[in-house]
Amino acid sequence: MTAPSLPRTGMRSIRPAGGRKPWWPWLKRGVVLGFALLVIVLMARFAQRIDWNEVWHTLVNLPPAVLLATGLFAAASHLLYSCYDLVGRHYTGHQLRTRDVIQVALVSYAFNLNFGSTVGGIGFRLRLYSRLGLHYAQIVRVLTLSMLTNWLGYLLLAGAVFALSPLDLPPAWKLDGDGLSLVGVGLVALAVAYLVLCARATLRSFKIRGHEVILPPWRTALVQLALSCANWMAVAAAIYTVLQGQVSYFTVLSVFLLAAMAGLVVRVPGGLGVLEAVFLALLSHRLPEGQLLGALLGYRALYYMVPLAIASLLYLRMELAARRLQKETPAAPHAP
Repeated sequence: MTAPSLPRTGMRSIRPAGGRKPWWPWLKRGVVLGFALLVIVLMARFAQRIDWNEVWHTLVNLPPAVLLATGLFAAASHLLYSCYDLVGRHYTGHQLRTRDVIQVALVSYAFNLNFGSTVGGIGFRLRLYSRLGLHYAQIVRVLTLSMLTNWLGYLLLAGAVFALSPLDLPPAWKLDGDGLSLVGVGLVALAVAYLVLCARATLRSFKIRGHEVILPPWRTALVQLALSCANWMAVAAAIYTVLQGQVSYFTVLSVFLLAAMAGLVVRVPGGLGVLEAVFLALLSHRLPEGQLLGALLGYRALYYMVPLAIASLLYLRMELAARRLQKETPAAPHAP
């Protein structure tokens, strides 16, 4: 629930002393724009020197066993993500069936990947859960917990990977893994702080931007972390499989987690172009660029496009079932 809007009469914009505009929003926009331009430049550079025949050859010659294994890891990831909403059911106490919760989560996640969180993560959850009888406040709490679960696992897993096994950067990069290790320690600290807060905090409820947030029990927080870490690792396993073991799993996991961080900065649905740019920048000194890009396109097809097609059919079936139920339910008689 959003905070009520202020009346216009007498309303003034809040500015720092001296009438200066806040600098932080402009800095944030500048960082996002700069990073987006960097991704575009990287993709343009790689596009000029990539052997597109090799990309096509790699894509169409992926072995069926590799495609099957990649698809299984992708399916495992989507199912793990749908379990976030089951944690949300426990958290809010609503009584929807497990099958209905998983269907809503699967549909919203597939559309979220391909069209962004506003359409998928938020829009589809609001529509489908409201049709199933949940109130707006319950839906918001499920959505908030799902997003929190996803990024809590990222904090813990990425932090541990960056701190304990820093990525071997390309030789041309004048950097080592020390900075990444420090970032990792900070990420782990944030995840641990959340656990401690859930276990020890006396104030269990607070508001963020008008939404009430209630801390779950520490056992629920542990389930959140376990599910999310497993999900991130399953996605990395899908990419590792489609690369056919040419790079170690932990290297793929590290690069994927860095790409996810980059995708969070550049708000492109599905991280389109961002994922490829990061993988090409960090692994092109180990693998031919055409092979790498062809494998990543295969991963995209199996992790993004196939689930989207299935989710579209599932959503259509749910809409038709809801309309049929609405027609069969007799209208309540009007009071005299």
